[in-house]
Amino acid sequence: MRIATKFNLVLISIVSLALIGAGFFSYKLLQANAQREVVDHAGMMMETALAIRGYTVSEVRPLLKAQMQHTFLPQSVPAYAATKSFDALRKKPKHREYSYKEATLNPTNPLNRATDWENDIIRAFRDGAAKDQIMTIRETARGPLLHLARPIKIKKAGCLTCHGRADDAPASMLALYNSRTNGFGWKLNEVVGAQIVTIPLAVPREAANKAFIKFMLVMIAIFIFMIIALNVLLRKIIIKPIIRMAKQANEISMGQMTSPEFDEAGKDELSTLGMSFNRMRRSLQKAIRMLEDKHPRK
Repeated sequence: MRIATKFNLVLISIVSLALIGAGFFSYKLLQANAQREVVDHAGMMMETALAIRGYTVSEVRPLLKAQMQHTFLPQSVPAYAATKSFDALRKKPKHREYSYKEATLNPTNPLNRATDWENDIIRAFRDGAAKDQIMTIRETARGPLLHLARPIKIKKAGCLTCHGRADDAPASMLALYNSRTNGFGWKLNEVVGAQIVTIPLAVPREAANKAFIKFMLVMIAIFIFMIIALNVLLRKIIIKPIIRMAKQANEISMGQMTSPEFDEAGKDELSTLGMSFNRMRRSLQKAIRMLEDKHPRK
């Protein structure tokens, strides 16, 4: 097996291992960055919902107080305002899969009733398994979805006016929702639901996969260039001098001494080998001349 073949086998093995290692770690890193980006977006959406709720309580509800005495206006409810705001966001195609829901066990509006998997999140908050926040990834027919949830806890006694006993609730609200059971029976400091932000993972993961493919193609191109460059250098610096030396050794063994000596300039191993070869050649020439002087041809 030739030196170049052995060299390339070793080089390709090392490069392959390097590519596998680089691919593994870069894929994990890109996927982690994609998920971190989604979590950041989910956190921003959650903070936006809280800001909308706060604005509704402090700015909108006081303006509607007089009208609320005659007609119950859902626009004064923080959860309604936050949900409607995100419903408007979902009308844009790129945000269609984004959602915000204030899922509760016993909501006033049946649309806010928690589903099975939302019940599991609420139960984790109620049982104390999670206190401030839960992040889960759920596989669905639409692809993987990331859910960021925070508990809805009754912290103010004023909330019980509308959600404590049905007899204490505004008549206009009872008339609007036509129910004396939905949304009542809540207690102070009780976790009654969860704010849940949902963001699809498919898009950022796909972007991460495309970035990974581009990265690997660039790495492969760089390694191919390195292999070609190293082969060119190997042939020029090592293989050609060795081939020339082998050819001269073959000629000398057949008595031909006409080829020029090797260049001895330099301090590398090939220069040292060339120096030794030249010295051996001179010694061989001297030995041949001495034999010829002792035994001249007739």
